[in-house]
Amino acid sequence: MHTDPHTPDLRPDSAAHPHAHGHHPVGHEAEDERPYGVDPEFVEEIVALLRARERDAVLARLEELHAADIADLIEQADPAERADLIDLLPAELDGEVLSYLNPDLREALIERFEPQELAAAVADLDTDDAVELIEDLDAETRAQILAKLPDAERALVQENLTYDEDSAGRMMQRELVAVPEFWTVGKTIDFVRAATDTLPEDFYDIFIVDPMHRVVGAVPLSRLLRQRRAVRIADLVTGEVDVIPATMERAEVANLFRQYALVSAPVVDPSGRLIGVITVDDVVRIIDEEAEDDLRKLSGSGDTGVFSGIADIARGRVGWLTVNLATAFLASGVISLFEGTIEQIVALAVLMPIVASMGGNAGTQTLTVVVRALATHELSSANAMRVVGKELLVGLINGGIFAVMVGVIALIWYGPMIGIVIGLAMIINLVVAGLSGALIPLGLEKLGVDPAVSSAVFLTTITDVIGFLAFLGLASAFLL
Repeated sequence: MHTDPHTPDLRPDSAAHPHAHGHHPVGHEAEDERPYGVDPEFVEEIVALLRARERDAVLARLEELHAADIADLIEQADPAERADLIDLLPAELDGEVLSYLNPDLREALIERFEPQELAAAVADLDTDDAVELIEDLDAETRAQILAKLPDAERALVQENLTYDEDSAGRMMQRELVAVPEFWTVGKTIDFVRAATDTLPEDFYDIFIVDPMHRVVGAVPLSRLLRQRRAVRIADLVTGEVDVIPATMERAEVANLFRQYALVSAPVVDPSGRLIGVITVDDVVRIIDEEAEDDLRKLSGSGDTGVFSGIADIARGRVGWLTVNLATAFLASGVISLFEGTIEQIVALAVLMPIVASMGGNAGTQTLTVVVRALATHELSSANAMRVVGKELLVGLINGGIFAVMVGVIALIWYGPMIGIVIGLAMIINLVVAGLSGALIPLGLEKLGVDPAVSSAVFLTTITDVIGFLAFLGLASAFLL
């Protein structure tokens, strides 16, 4: 970092160090550039201390960690040590640790706590984190925890829970900073300093509201702190504020933040009253979860993850595997139409999987790009045909390249005619794969069906059927 030689470095030591305030990768040296989080050596150290019953030593090490690192440690530990780690937490239970845990694992481990302990943990969290922590609990446990919360916090959490699971209202944080439009910069700063117990721990914008508590503007803290105390805060507003209806889907919220590079945005009820705020850390989690959800749907692995039970994982995958089996029989039916051709030219049985496999892989590449582009609104009806045309040309180019490569190998093995046949089949299938990979998700989106759910099955069926049909059909036409 360049520093002006005439300007003293006024940064405190902690600010100059990237791992200040305990937010650092545990077990890493300062100069180590590996990812943040706990490393395997640290996990082994904690496990050894647990097995040696060195409770105080473990607690001392846990105190050094950020809540996210403790959650990471719990996730990496074996089930037995995981239970021991959780048993160490109740005395000073940090709700943030539970909020950072993988949802599947959190649901299993949360049963180890008494409702009173969970209520104490939830009370220390912002409303958005509190809601995420208890929303998946059974109704009885949730009611027990809510009953033990202070009245004001219970009312806010319950109101968030009334909104749809995938809405802005469910994920918003109720703690925010809102001031009247007639206040000055000085009064606003004095208010923030005096109300530390009731304001959120971290916030980025001051929202300006009218007497009906409707949002009329927002002022970033950076702009507020540069002004003189006598300046009216309403005079600092530049441009319209991006207001989020409480009913907006969370994927749309993420797109709004991405589109306009937002750090935070106010959430309003149907009458336009300010009721909450969504911050960028929440949106990062949404984007991560949406991307993970798309990957799971494309692969047909269901809603399970690495921390799910074996029975749940098997149950989540068997459905799409059954569908895939049915489509495999369809492809086999196409092959059966050319039994006579395959009997006369055995080389076809050796080569035909290549055509289908290449088509499936090429189509999946296109499919992944298009599904993600639809999810992020980069692809719409305005540019859909341009994208389809581009994928057609890409399929044609790649088909030509691999037609030459495979054709030459087939020529060496089995002669020139088979080389020509497989080359033509390769071009046909890769062009069809590119078109299908683009058109299938676009068509499903048009029908109101999530393209991530069933696109892959349709694509695999088409590329297998067209691949076998093209190769064996051309072989029947030119080789017999």
